Amino acid sequence: MRRAVFPGTFDPITLGHVDIINRALPLFDELIIAIGVNADKKTMFSLEERILFINNTFKGESKIIVKSYSGLTAKFCITEEAQFIVRGLRNTTDLNYEQPIAQTNYKMAQVDSIFLICSPEVSNISSTIVRDVMRNNGDYSSLVPNAVKK
Repeated sequence: MRRAVFPGTFDPITLGHVDIINRALPLFDELIIAIGVNADKKTMFSLEERILFINNTFKGESKIIVKSYSGLTAKFCITEEAQFIVRGLRNTTDLNYEQPIAQTNYKMAQVDSIFLICSPEVSNISSTIVRDVMRNNGDYSSLVPNAVKK
């Protein structure tokens, strides 16, 4: 079974995340959307809300499993018997950031990272931008799936 982990904070899930998830689904038998929990990081949405957003966005998709974890992604992959980590790349800055992490994950857990380039129409979206728009009462409806819209 080909199992992959798509790790992130998903605070909140964006259309950029949805793009990568939809494009990764045909490649794997299971895709674990792994919400990283870091006690030192303040999030806008609770873990429960983020899980709900993702479950509602992908309702009926049997290949998707949503889990939370803390600690190293490589260790989570070992625990979940995942052979791959999926990451989305918007630009070369993302690649430069992700490459050494991918190499370290491989060295620690022999888990390969699969990089998917974001579709052009969502390459400008990040959770950080979405949260900023939300905090300032801007229209974020074109940046997130329906499950996040209030």
